[in-house]
Amino acid sequence: MASAAPPPASSSWGCGRRRRVRCSAERQGLFSRIAPVYDNVSALDFSKDQLLIATARQDLYWKACYKNIEWIEGDALELPFADSYFDAITVGYGLRNLLDKHKAMKEIFRVLKPGSRVSILDFNKSTSTLITQSQEWMIDNVVVPVASNYGFSREYRYLKASIAEYLTGKELEKLAKEVGFSDAKHYEIAGGLMGNLVAAR
Repeated sequence: MASAAPPPASSSWGCGRRRRVRCSAERQGLFSRIAPVYDNVSALDFSKDQLLIATARQDLYWKACYKNIEWIEGDALELPFADSYFDAITVGYGLRNLLDKHKAMKEIFRVLKPGSRVSILDFNKSTSTLITQSQEWMIDNVVVPVASNYGFSREYRYLKASIAEYLTGKELEKLAKEVGFSDAKHYEIAGGLMGNLVAAR
């Protein structure tokens, strides 16, 4: 979603250790100069508290590209954007948690420009018994215990049920095409524990 002009011929990308401080300053200056050509990114979430934390953390980063993020509280089933608004959309661990996945995909299709793509990352609902068992073991023995250290064990115990109710890769591809996407491909990653759906409008 971001575009930038190529670095000038006198760029310092290859400087050695002695110029490390100077390199850092020059790179900071470079990113500041090209900031106007970066796209303004819109980040939407249903949770107001998460958005407040994200906004506070945004100020901790010095790169100009982080300043181009607009945090928006909204419903993924009724996106507050005009038709054909975005050049690209990414969704991270969100579609699985929505009750009406068909409507959510229709909304994504609506706000994407023709020829643009969406990338949806989430836990993979595998058709392999071995992968499913490995995934459940990881949730029970890694995810939930780590969450327990922060007092969130109950909040993360829903994961297995939500994955069981989710769609398989083939079902996600079918859903994307049903709402109008011309092409859709689901990729299993991390040994099949995660999955990424890429669809073109």
